[in-house]
Amino acid sequence: MGDFMIASSRRINASELVTGRTSVWKSVKRDKFLYLLALPGILYFLLFRYVPMWGILIAFQEYSPFQGFLNSPWIGLEHFRRFFSNPDFVVLLRNTLAINFLNLVFFFPLPIVLAVMLNEVRNRFYKRMVQSIIYLPHFLSWVIIVGITFLLFSLGDGVINKVLVALGHEKFDFLTNKSLFWIMLTLQSIWKDAGWGTILFLAAMASIDPQLYEASRIDGAGRFRQIWHVTLPGIRSVIVILLILRIGHVMDVGFEQVFLMMNGAVAEVADVFDTYVYRLGVRQGQFSFSTAVGLFKSVVGLLMVIAANRLAKKFGEDGVY
Repeated sequence: MGDFMIASSRRINASELVTGRTSVWKSVKRDKFLYLLALPGILYFLLFRYVPMWGILIAFQEYSPFQGFLNSPWIGLEHFRRFFSNPDFVVLLRNTLAINFLNLVFFFPLPIVLAVMLNEVRNRFYKRMVQSIIYLPHFLSWVIIVGITFLLFSLGDGVINKVLVALGHEKFDFLTNKSLFWIMLTLQSIWKDAGWGTILFLAAMASIDPQLYEASRIDGAGRFRQIWHVTLPGIRSVIVILLILRIGHVMDVGFEQVFLMMNGAVAEVADVFDTYVYRLGVRQGQFSFSTAVGLFKSVVGLLMVIAANRLAKKFGEDGVY
């Protein structure tokens, strides 16, 4: 009897598997043009996201370009032990977390505030003009942004220092001041991308039912009450998702901005994981060690996303997945 039940369950599982494959094939055949449209994106992620993950292996090897992946000697977690015992690890972690903390506190809420303010503007021409102005810095490269920063704040010919001298004050060296470096990075990020970040929030606000605003006006709610009780709850899910994704980049400051702003006087507070990987991996040829540092960053980011997503679900939000 037992053998008969096992055989029956196996036949059922096999039939379910065949049925599942058939339904998938029917779905692909039915929506073949949609899958064809998605094919370039799928190929992009396969070729440039998943295939390069093979390179993670060298984090556990003493990799040599002459020996290749297969013949390089395996050394296990030695690179990770070396990295965590290195005094640079504490400095890199401090700088990276400090810069990300400032961005999270000051940069992340600003697009929400700007989007709410733009949403309240009734003059379409003025609204579009303001949107065009605040979107423009996003399309400038970090080279241009840092160049503008140098023109404004340099000690010799900086505009700000010339104004200070004209007002009877002494020049101030902004670019080599350690206490100002993190603040200047945050201000640069705000100026460059705060306007661009309003796009998603404005799109979310456009999907809010207008009847909710009408009902709130009937109940006597003013503009600020409508923002607090209708607008912000209407975009709460978008805010949570973007916050989770932002937390996932807690170890990723961005190489180009920090590298261009860095100089010898501020190196102690400017060196982050990205610049460290560049210096050791590209300039010194320590491929395995720099890959181990990059893998550590990625794993921490993944764990932070998982933790933030679970926390969001505990508070009743949808989360990322």
